[in-house]
Amino acid sequence: MRLVGNIIWLIMGGFATALEYLTSGLVLCLTIVGIPFGLQCFKLAILMLFPFGRKVVSSSAVTGCLSLPLNIIWIIFSGFWIAITHLFFGVLLAITIIGIPFAKQHFKFMRLAFTPFGKDIL
Repeated sequence: MRLVGNIIWLIMGGFATALEYLTSGLVLCLTIVGIPFGLQCFKLAILMLFPFGRKVVSSSAVTGCLSLPLNIIWIIFSGFWIAITHLFFGVLLAITIIGIPFAKQHFKFMRLAFTPFGKDIL
């Protein structure tokens, strides 16, 4: 069932958001300061390709006390624009009955796009 969900997810906006995360990650990795943000983008891009069967949990051990300042910088430079993409796909998919579960998934990922630091993917 997860395989079918992941395949449909790719069609319903998962591939586009994964591509957005990948391009953001490449741009952010051009500078030394942006490397932690770029690595976070790559981690989220893999999650966007195959979200079903994975779980996002809060973990303070990942970044420690730096998660708050990193999340603030993230929101300013990347998170806001990626969250708008998730909002767009969520609203677009919520129009149809078949797309409602995928719209809910986009709305969950919109929250993750705002504050990805301090989260771990299982």
